[in-house]
Amino acid sequence: MSWLETRVMDERLKFISEVLEGQYNMTELCIAYNISRKTGYKWLGRYLQDGPVGLEDISRAPHSHPHQMPDKVKAAILCVKQQYPHWGPAKIDYKLRKIYSSWPCYPAISTIGLFLKHNGLVCRRKHRRRASPTQPPLTVGVFPNDVWSVDFKGHFKTGDSSRCNPLTINDHKSRYLLCCRHVEHMSYELVKMQFERVFREYGLPLVIRSDNGTPFSSRGLCGLSRLSLWWIRLGIHPERIEPASPDQNGRHERMHRTLKEHTASPPASNLHWQQKRFDSFVREYNDERPHQSLDMNTPSSVYVPSARRWPSRLLNPHYDRCMHVRKVAHHGDINYKGRRLFLSESLDGQYIAIEPVDEDTSRLWYYDHELGQLDHAKWQVKPARQRPLFAGVNPRPDDHNSTNVLPMSSV
Repeated sequence: MSWLETRVMDERLKFISEVLEGQYNMTELCIAYNISRKTGYKWLGRYLQDGPVGLEDISRAPHSHPHQMPDKVKAAILCVKQQYPHWGPAKIDYKLRKIYSSWPCYPAISTIGLFLKHNGLVCRRKHRRRASPTQPPLTVGVFPNDVWSVDFKGHFKTGDSSRCNPLTINDHKSRYLLCCRHVEHMSYELVKMQFERVFREYGLPLVIRSDNGTPFSSRGLCGLSRLSLWWIRLGIHPERIEPASPDQNGRHERMHRTLKEHTASPPASNLHWQQKRFDSFVREYNDERPHQSLDMNTPSSVYVPSARRWPSRLLNPHYDRCMHVRKVAHHGDINYKGRRLFLSESLDGQYIAIEPVDEDTSRLWYYDHELGQLDHAKWQVKPARQRPLFAGVNPRPDDHNSTNVLPMSSV
């Protein structure tokens, strides 16, 4: 035969019923049920007061806790969260310390996170697989305006089915967002117009990092496009990440994720209101939102405009006397040593320099940017590999403020 199974609640009810029958006294029943007389009287008193419900277990959690958050702190957290719905516990903690500086103590960041979670104010992020980072020879930006990153955040449609193409530019060191504008087409003219506005306001960087898309690069020599050639004329070194390697520009990509959460989930009703969202996001991102990688400082407190100002006019390149200067024809080729050599249609109308190395080799330059090496025997140009500025080392202070950062002077 099987064992008889009983529940604790059934045993308590059976114990109380036998006590009330009066056939046995309390001492005898307590011995039979293997409990103390104190416990027996406790369950009898709870039954007489609350009935069968009184025999259920009561939570042992304390009614009060000395470390429990006061109601005013909870209200302050909810107020900040309501004002900045996309902020997490660390940024809310920073804001509380800034607004309520007179508080004797503050809740831990983990406590704020648990409080938000219990109130249903935390959205669990989807797990994302991350690619193994590579170590390309990219420029190390140690000062503001050493490196700017530019990219188009993926296009999307607004409520009226208009296509929105947000162009974003930010400073690599300070994370300062310099531009977030919708551009109707990803063309050289429209993108150049946005860069002119940014250059006039913030000055010129040393390096601009981009991907290999239009209009930042082309399939021509060294991947140079009309836009990147314009940067070179301004004394800016164009730098491109490897194809299909967005992790090499991870800071900019991470900013794009925040931008999407704040402004495009869901999108605005039309392009006008979408740009209003972009402008509001830029103000909050630069001036109010603390950044953990900046020790909880805001980007605007770290960023300073560049000392290299926007020039009133572009000067022609200055090449050494030992070089042979040629003007690129309309179809992208030049005449050298009585032969035609194709370079790139992007160089149409520009002056390039040929520096003899030996009898079989010459170097090609555009301003201070090396285009490649000319093999006289094969009559082919081998594109030059991108060279980072001060990669892996900190530049000297005089190098940081100088415009002559490459082998030759620019303008």
